[in-house]
Amino acid sequence: MKKIFGSLIALMIFAAANISEAAQISSDGYFNGIKLCGRVRVVESFGDIKVQVVDAFPDLRVKKVSSFPSDIGEWEFVTGGEDFTIEFVDSFPDIKIKFVDSFPGL
Repeated sequence: MKKIFGSLIALMIFAAANISEAAQISSDGYFNGIKLCGRVRVVESFGDIKVQVVDAFPDLRVKKVSSFPSDIGEWEFVTGGEDFTIEFVDSFPDIKIKFVDSFPGL
C-alpha cells in the first residue's frame, strides 16, 4: 500500500511540474531564448515553437505586420530568411497566441 501511495504522489508531482512548464515566456518576451518578435516562417513539422491559436487566455497577443517587426508580438510571416519557425498545433502547444489588430505583446 505504501508503494502505491508513494507512486501516486510521485506521479502527481511530475504532472504538476509539467503543467507549470506549459508556457514559460519571460517578462521581456523570450521563449527558450527566442525573442517573440521578428520574421516568422510557418513549417509543418519540427518548428522552433509549437503554437496554438486561441480566442481566450493567450500567452501572447500577435499582430501580423508587413515590415519592421521589432516589438514583442509583432510577427512578419515570411517564406525564407526567418528569425524563427513555428508549427501550428491543435493540442500540446509550447505557447498559445491570439491574433490581434492592436496592442500586441504579453
